[in-house]
Amino acid sequence: MRNETICSLTRALRACAALSLMTVLTSSLPAQSITWLGTLGGNWSQAYGVSADGSVVVGEYLISGSRRAFRWTALGGMQDLGALPGYSSIVVAEDVSADGRVVVGTAYDSSGYRRAFRWTELGGMQDLGTLGGDLSEGHGVSADGSVVVGVARNANGRRRAFRWTELGGMQDLGTLGGIESEAFGVSSDGSVVVGRSNTNPSGNRAFRWTESSGMQNLGAPPNYSHQSVGVDVSADGSVVVGYAQSASGPFRAIRWTESGGMVDLGTFGGDYSRAYGVSADGNTVVGWAHNDSVGVRPFRWTASGGMEDLNTTYASLLTNGSRLIWATALSPDSRYIVGYGYNATTQRTEAYLLDTAPSCTAHNGDVDASGCVDDADLLAVLFAFGSSGSSLGRVDTNCDQTVDDADLLIVLFNFGSGC
Repeated sequence: MRNETICSLTRALRACAALSLMTVLTSSLPAQSITWLGTLGGNWSQAYGVSADGSVVVGEYLISGSRRAFRWTALGGMQDLGALPGYSSIVVAEDVSADGRVVVGTAYDSSGYRRAFRWTELGGMQDLGTLGGDLSEGHGVSADGSVVVGVARNANGRRRAFRWTELGGMQDLGTLGGIESEAFGVSSDGSVVVGRSNTNPSGNRAFRWTESSGMQNLGAPPNYSHQSVGVDVSADGSVVVGYAQSASGPFRAIRWTESGGMVDLGTFGGDYSRAYGVSADGNTVVGWAHNDSVGVRPFRWTASGGMEDLNTTYASLLTNGSRLIWATALSPDSRYIVGYGYNATTQRTEAYLLDTAPSCTAHNGDVDASGCVDDADLLAVLFAFGSSGSSLGRVDTNCDQTVDDADLLIVLFNFGSGC
């Protein structure tokens, strides 16, 4: 009885579905692309952070010998963020909240002293202060923009990792037994902080901090035990990425988990690599790696595929000699990657936004890949209706990252095919 009812409905709607489907199939679907973000009149820019949906990118650009912070939006282009009073010599935007509304970074004065800032569209730049000393730097921000991490000098002139909140102000996170530390990344909810701290007597070590446990020494991989640094952390705080260095100088990108410890991610044949960003689930890492024959290349590492050169993977998007150099951050779902490269069209080094687009193949509505478009496929779309994201699988029949009436119409139009 259920099958007869569904089939009756599909016959009644088939004519309407056919017309609507033509619109769906001819509409633009997500496509891989590289957007060069410009330089605001200068000749160099670099991106350090990207919002969850890829619509906001932050970083710095160079004009008239001065480094300035920018916030780029898909609608408005590149915007200068201004400066803190008294700290206008150099301004660098280092991270952005998931919704793109909060930017954090560092502002410098003419003597090189610096202050961590938190910027919002309504409030402008806010000086986050210090731990009693004369400088601070803002490096990372939580998903909602409420927690900022970085480094600040205390009253004794020692650099200490800090965690800042509106209510609690700047909190000294301590050390791993040494005298100095620095924080670079923070989990989505602000509860886990990562960075580096010196120890006695092992030198700098990557750390993972929580309110309940304090600083945890993450160690270092074999042959790269001179120092290790935690640069970014997954949304839940369980995966840490960064780099480790050997006593002779070379360093390697690393990925740490509680179960697996610190793993060397390798290089492209050279001696150097660094990891700067990790996806929300911890399974995708970006950074740069050295290749003996061509120099520095941006990489994307996945647990299943290892390290890949973004210039090779997205060669079709790079025209007239353009190339990517660094990858510095990625969106939580790993779709968007930012960094800097050479734009052959403008002949400038510029920040870029790489849209890798969803890894999805559009199909005829056979959601369960059974070879038959039937009521099981229709129900799968109905149950997932309204869902969005880049990991929807085959239920997103047209690969637009949303399960909506377009997907329903594709199933209805092809109902009975292959059965």
